[in-house]
Amino acid sequence: MSFAHLHSHTEYSLKDATNKIKEYVARVKELGMTSCAITDHGVMYGCIDFYKECMKQGINPVIGCEVYVAPDSRLDRNKEEKYYHLILLAENNTGYQNLVKIVSQGFIDGFYYRPRVDLEILEKYHEGLICLSACLAGEVARNIISMQYERAKETALRYQEIFGEGNYFLELQDHGIHDDKTLIQGVLRLHDETGIPMIATNDCHYTRQEDAASHDILLCMQGNHLITDIDRRRYPGDQFYVKSEEEMRELFRFAPEAIENTQKIADRC
Repeated sequence: MSFAHLHSHTEYSLKDATNKIKEYVARVKELGMTSCAITDHGVMYGCIDFYKECMKQGINPVIGCEVYVAPDSRLDRNKEEKYYHLILLAENNTGYQNLVKIVSQGFIDGFYYRPRVDLEILEKYHEGLICLSACLAGEVARNIISMQYERAKETALRYQEIFGEGNYFLELQDHGIHDDKTLIQGVLRLHDETGIPMIATNDCHYTRQEDAASHDILLCMQGNHLITDIDRRRYPGDQFYVKSEEEMRELFRFAPEAIENTQKIADRC
């Protein structure tokens, strides 16, 4: 096998994911993979349980977090709830210690709706970390979707400068959403123009495809909504699950290196 899930949420992404750690790690092993990551939203509460379960089942644990990045300073308290997503993975013990510091700082002085960090914190504690551009809520993605390609390019190059060449990757995701198709085209162009490597991920929020309905119920609980409510938060379709390598290779057959890079990163961690 040469694929690893490096963008995955567990039950510690509270009221946002139903992917229980034991079931997640067991599913990864069942699919024949040797590594997987934990990247919960803004927190590291689940990392020890995840590490222990991976050790128990013979899986290489990649410790990470999907942090919230403030558009400007983490100290700003604007009326609008603004932040971008960013994936950070610990390559080694130094990276793990720095990730703990980054996540803690988000709560200590960056909390505003979410525990937010900023470029100052990322520059200070970047050592030992591998950075992925994240999902549709990432800064690069949002700029591409809003047709601000040059701004997306500047953002990607800035993150590569912070984390260093070979430590920053552009994420390719495809959950059957129209915006994913737009993002893929933008990422391919960015890769061609900048040489920044790509990585294929699935934004896992539940373990199996058939878990989509129960995950939708959890989102209703999060927002105090009924399933029948039209104007509520939801994840379109049923593609946010732990996919097999074969499924991922079929989705991204135009970029096989993005699949291979997942295993290369996992082996580094």
